[in-house]
Amino acid sequence: MQLSDGQRLLYLYMREGWRRFSRRLAVGRVSTLRFSGSTPDRLIVAPTDLHPADSFAGEEIALGRFPLAGRVLDCDGESPFALELPSERFAVRLHSFRWLRHLRLIDPATAAATARFLVDDWLHSHGKTIGGLAWRPDVIAQRIIAWLSHSPVVLKDADYAFYRRFLKSLAFQVRYLRHVADTTRDGEQKLRVRIALSMASIAMPAPASAMRRAARNLDAELIRQFLADGGHCSRNPRAALDLLLDLLPLRQTYVNLGHDVPAQLIPCIDRIYPALRFFRHQGGELALFNGATYTLANELMSALRYDETGGAPFKALPSLRYDRLAAGETVVLMDTGAPQSVALSATAAAGTLSFEMSSGRNRFIVNAGRPRFAGEAIRRMSRMTAAHTVATLNDTSSSRISTSSFLGPILIGGVRKVEASRYEPQAGADGVIATHDGYLKAFGLLYERDIRLAASGDELRGRERFFRPNAPDAPLSGGVAVVRFHIHPSIRLDRISQNETSLVAPDGESWSLSCIDAPVEEEEDVFFADPSGIRPSRQLMLTMPLARISELQWLLIRQR
Repeated sequence: MQLSDGQRLLYLYMREGWRRFSRRLAVGRVSTLRFSGSTPDRLIVAPTDLHPADSFAGEEIALGRFPLAGRVLDCDGESPFALELPSERFAVRLHSFRWLRHLRLIDPATAAATARFLVDDWLHSHGKTIGGLAWRPDVIAQRIIAWLSHSPVVLKDADYAFYRRFLKSLAFQVRYLRHVADTTRDGEQKLRVRIALSMASIAMPAPASAMRRAARNLDAELIRQFLADGGHCSRNPRAALDLLLDLLPLRQTYVNLGHDVPAQLIPCIDRIYPALRFFRHQGGELALFNGATYTLANELMSALRYDETGGAPFKALPSLRYDRLAAGETVVLMDTGAPQSVALSATAAAGTLSFEMSSGRNRFIVNAGRPRFAGEAIRRMSRMTAAHTVATLNDTSSSRISTSSFLGPILIGGVRKVEASRYEPQAGADGVIATHDGYLKAFGLLYERDIRLAASGDELRGRERFFRPNAPDAPLSGGVAVVRFHIHPSIRLDRISQNETSLVAPDGESWSLSCIDAPVEEEEDVFFADPSGIRPSRQLMLTMPLARISELQWLLIRQR
C-alpha cells in the first residue's frame, strides 16, 4: 500500500523522534564511570591515511592558523578549542582531527610537538566531559580514525604521562562510541562509525569476541549501504569515494595483521571501483549528482591506484539507477532514478533525469554541483531542479526539500516513480528514454526525456516532452517549462544565431547546441562545485510555453 504524503510525513516524524529518544536514553545513562575501563598498554598498528595531505596547511597549523572547511581561524596564541569557531562545519573538521595528516609533510619534530600540544589541549578541554558537537558519533568516529592513523606523529618523543592519557582517552571514546553507534543518523555517518570501531578493534589490544562483533556489525552495514552494483545508497558518487578512502586502510590493516577480514569488506571494495569508474569523466572528475562536490585528481588517484578490478565502465548501474552513454571520446551520464529511501535523501537533489556530457578532457554540460563549504541556504539552492541540466516546470523543483529543522533537509515529496529504458536507435548508437512523475500531483503532467548518442560520439540528440498520463497526445492548456544546460566555467560560449550557440573548450574543441523549436537563450549562472569556491558561469536555456510547445528537440554536435 502506497502512503499519502501526509502519512509519509507523520511516519518520518515518528521515526526521527524515536531515533532522538533512543539517543537521549543512551546519552542520559552516560557517566565517565560507566565507560571507565582498562587502559591499553600500547597501540598495535597505525593504519595508513590515504587522504591527500597539504604541506602548506601543515605549516599553517604549526603556526596556529587552521585552514578548515573553507575558513581560516587565527588562534593568535590561544587554544583553537577555546575560541568561537567560524561555522559548524569548521567545528566538525577541527574536532575530528583529520587535519593531522597535513602535519606529516612538515618538519617531523615540529609536527610531533604541534600534534602532541593540540591533542593534549583537546584532552584537557573536551576529553573529560561528554557532550556537545565534539562527542557526536560521526565526529568521534573520524577522530578515532585520525588518532590511530597518525599516532606515530602524535606519540613521537612523548613522555609516559601523555602516552597514557592519549591511550586512555582513545579507549574511552571507543567504548562510548560502541554504546551510541545504533543511534547514529543513517547513511555515511553510520557506516563510518562501524569502520572506526572495526579499526579500533584490531589497532588496539582487544579480545577476539570484540573483534568478531565489530566485524559482524561492519558487514551488516556494508550490505545495507552498498548496493549490488557498487553504488552507495545515498546515490552520491562522492560518498562512495570518501568511504572507500577509509575502507582501503581497514582492509590492509586486517591483512597485514593476519586477522580474518570481515566477509563483506573485500567484495564491497571490489564493487565500489567499477561504480567510481562509471561516474568518472575522461578528464578524471566525478559527475556532480545528488550532493557530489568537486573531486581533486589526487583524491581520486589515491583510491584508484589500488584498483585491481580493471575493465571498461558499465553502461548502467541498475540498482543505483544511473545510465552512461559512451562513444568515441564522448561520455554522457544520466540520473534515471529516485532516492533509495527518504532517510537517505539528506544530500539528494531534485535533479531526476539530469545529465552531464564531456568530451575528451573537457566537461561541457554539467550540473551545478554542491558547494563543499557553504551555508544551508546555498546548499539548498544547489539541490533545486534549476541547478541541474534538466527541465523545470513552472519554476518548481521536481522534488520538495524539507525545511524542518527536526527532520533535516530530506526530500519529502515529488518524484516517486521513474521509468527508464535503453534502446539502440541505429547500429552502434545508444539511447535512453526516461519519464518521471515529479510534476504529476501539482500539475497533472509527466516529464519525458529521450537522449541519443551517435555511434561516432560526435552527435547527441535530445527530446523533451510534457504530457498528461491518460491523454498523452492531448494539447496542454498552460504552464511554462525551461530546459537548462549548465555550462562548465572553463567553456566559452559564442552565439551563432538565435537558435544555435557554440561551446568552445580551452584546447579549441568545439560543440554547438541548436534547437529549431525554440530559441537558445543564454543567461548568467553559478557553478557551486569548484575547488576555488562558488564560481560564476553561464547556462543555455530552451523555453517551452506548453500551450504552444509541449515537445521539443535539440542537438549537440561536434564542430570540425
